[in-house]
Amino acid sequence: MFVLQSLLLLLGAASVLASPARLVARQTVTVTEVVNTPAASSRPWNAGAVTEYPIHSSCNLTERAQLKRALGEAEALARHAADHILRWGNSSDIYKKYFGSASIAEPIGWFENVVAGDKAGALFRCDNPDGNCEQKGWGGHWRGENASSETVICPLSYSTRRPLEAMCGFGYEVANGATNFYFASDLLHRLYHVPKVGGYGIVEHYAGEYDECLDLAKTNPEEAVRNSDSLQYFALEVYAYDIAIPGEGCPGKWTATSSAAVASHKATSAGGVSSQTYVPTATMSEVVSVTSTAAQECHTHADGTEHSTHATHDATHL
Repeated sequence: MFVLQSLLLLLGAASVLASPARLVARQTVTVTEVVNTPAASSRPWNAGAVTEYPIHSSCNLTERAQLKRALGEAEALARHAADHILRWGNSSDIYKKYFGSASIAEPIGWFENVVAGDKAGALFRCDNPDGNCEQKGWGGHWRGENASSETVICPLSYSTRRPLEAMCGFGYEVANGATNFYFASDLLHRLYHVPKVGGYGIVEHYAGEYDECLDLAKTNPEEAVRNSDSLQYFALEVYAYDIAIPGEGCPGKWTATSSAAVASHKATSAGGVSSQTYVPTATMSEVVSVTSTAAQECHTHADGTEHSTHATHDATHL
């Protein structure tokens, strides 16, 4: 009898263990344990991303501080340019002015890449590895084939470029002012030379002077949204209109002035193309000198690469 009772108890226990409810419970526990087990790698998807433009050890504390601020201003300039397009699209008169009927997607992308793109390798340095800073009027240069991800900023830039907070000051007008008048827009130009920022040669100098950029928007809008100077002019004008002097800005009216004070300063690039230097006519009496050879820093790089007829000029005021 005792043996029979024991056998029945064992069979009952086995029945309980093998019951569907019990099996489900066991499976649930097992699944829960698997789900709660940490993955083999817990690193975030963007691990290793570089969020600030690297600055070379050749920059001293003063240069580093100025360059870091200027790079932040370049990002702010690009960020607002993208925001303006996201808000107004191609209904913006300023957008139509510089990009015509082109899709808004591409210029938003170029501005966003400056701000949110990974910044690894886009190195800014303050030494003079290629010797170009010794040439008169050079504010800096992209190193080209010597080091395509590197940009050299020469001492001249630190003493001549204006901060973004001075937008529309010093008699500056978008139409007649240099695109490198502000450190922010100068660096925006330089960043687009860096392959990973400029789409590996997609952003280029298809048109240079202000009037040429406006013509490009009408005749070839698809190229205008890839034109480095058009991107700079647009960013400067919308920042002036929306931020610096809301609803007004300082667009100016383009004028090829024939003043003798300016005509004596011709900008001749290394390629032998001569261009007139333009300065705000309202402040002609304040102009002390024009560093017209700054055109060289934009179009002839350390590897001998030359661009079109665009000339960039610096105006040094009192």
